[in-house]
Amino acid sequence: MFSIFFSLNTYCQSERKNYNNDAKREKLIKNPLTPSKAAFYSAVIPGLGQIYTKRYWTIPFIYGGLTVSAYYFIYQTNEMNSYRNAYKQRIRGDFSDEYTRKILFNDQLIEGMNFHKNYRDLSILWFVGIYLLNVLDANVGAHLLQFNVESKLTIKPYLDQSGINSFPTAGINLNLKF
Repeated sequence: MFSIFFSLNTYCQSERKNYNNDAKREKLIKNPLTPSKAAFYSAVIPGLGQIYTKRYWTIPFIYGGLTVSAYYFIYQTNEMNSYRNAYKQRIRGDFSDEYTRKILFNDQLIEGMNFHKNYRDLSILWFVGIYLLNVLDANVGAHLLQFNVESKLTIKPYLDQSGINSFPTAGINLNLKF
């Protein structure tokens, strides 16, 4: 019974079509609009341009940077509001805020508020900078897809013994083959 089961050929599924990834990559390389499409896609949704050019490894860095800068924006905003609310309470004559025993003077509350406001503004700049780097990375990555890399140009480090004093010397060798 066991041998009959394995000797029968079953054709219940059709053959899988072979999708050639190299043909898709060649299409991306030959299309002159690939860099602008990748930059547009990354501008719409961060990381989408990297998905379009199949550079998936950069996506965690993009979302990590955006997430960290958004977290610090929220944190610094909450701290700034805390100092500002304590200052407003003290101006009204109510000294029962959370900084009563820590901070004695109102000028120190204003200084703390300005400190957190500056770092909040820096986190906004970091967020915008990472977003713009995302778009730039997608554009440059798509341009580099179209860059012809051949084995005719090589740069190799080498370590050589000097004939005069037998000390090792290090260098870089640049080879260009025609």
